[in-house]
Amino acid sequence: MTTAAEIARNDAALPVDDLRLDHVEFYVEDLDRASAHWTEHYAFTPVGTARGPHHRALALRHGRTLLILTQGTDDDHPATAYVQQHGDGVARIALRTADVAAAYEHAVARGARPVAGPAPQAGPGTPTAAVSGFGDVVHTLVERGDSDDLPPGFEPLAPAAPAQAADGPGLLEIDHFAVCLEVGELADTVDHYREALGFREIFEERIAVGAQAMLSKVVQSRSGDITLTLIQPDPEAEPGQIDDFLKNHGGSGVQHIAFSSPDAASTVRALTRRGVEFLTTPATYYELLGRRVALRRHDLDTLRSLNLLVDEDHAGQLFQIFTRSAHPRRTLFFEVIERLGAQTFGSSNIRALYEAVELEMSRRNGPGL
Repeated sequence: MTTAAEIARNDAALPVDDLRLDHVEFYVEDLDRASAHWTEHYAFTPVGTARGPHHRALALRHGRTLLILTQGTDDDHPATAYVQQHGDGVARIALRTADVAAAYEHAVARGARPVAGPAPQAGPGTPTAAVSGFGDVVHTLVERGDSDDLPPGFEPLAPAAPAQAADGPGLLEIDHFAVCLEVGELADTVDHYREALGFREIFEERIAVGAQAMLSKVVQSRSGDITLTLIQPDPEAEPGQIDDFLKNHGGSGVQHIAFSSPDAASTVRALTRRGVEFLTTPATYYELLGRRVALRRHDLDTLRSLNLLVDEDHAGQLFQIFTRSAHPRRTLFFEVIERLGAQTFGSSNIRALYEAVELEMSRRNGPGL
């Protein structure tokens, strides 16, 4: 966690104190197919396009979230190699700052690998730079204030009917990114975000599920706008789902993105109507739920019918659910999360689901077996 020395040092203003999420860029194999997925299933609206000698891209928006989908059109664009290695996935997490040059110099001086130096790529007022993140994921630094303009190089599309109409899912913004790391990378990755980008470590735990276990630490920008849940397998435990992700993805990367919702039940209903599939929850989970949590919102029948999970911490409750991965490698998936004050990430649900499955199996096998 953050030490007294770090707190004292961080009291001074740093060039990375204002970092906020600007946009998320996916590298994709087929831009048209990826665009259809986001517009049809998640109600994102295309708002801009870009084309270069080696790529084409589309910008989409829903709520506060801006996604960029980029397809390499030949081997000279990094998207081509990325997709060959990982399949479609998060390749860049862009960070908005008031001073790209200062943020870049600060990050590089404190150990970040330089990817691209500061350069006004689209005329005055829109300088960008890029530094290393984790695995093959890069952080683009974008200089702009509170503007909702498109990233440099994009041309706006004619306004379309809002995708977030009465039947829309109402996804507000990105709550957090869940990142799977190779064994031995967790501590170094936390240090990287602390030192180079001024993030704070806000939470850590070891999650054991039977003979499997994972180690997790959460880092967050000083603005509170960007949260990364960093996870690595516990090398002393048996291989599990994090090991599977690392194998199928081809190394460290974003496992899932959690989208916040003001009403998880309504969001799940709307997404289901749009064809999004969610993971199911054993019925025994809801039998055991009353022992853990006194519900502050949503009744038990609603939670059971929608497979919503509930967790509670010192600050409140959260409701969450995970989509079934539609990725060919079964790696990337998404989460819907509604927070009623809760500040953690639902790790108790992992244990609760395990206990529910164990109870279900014991009933199926019968007594004495």
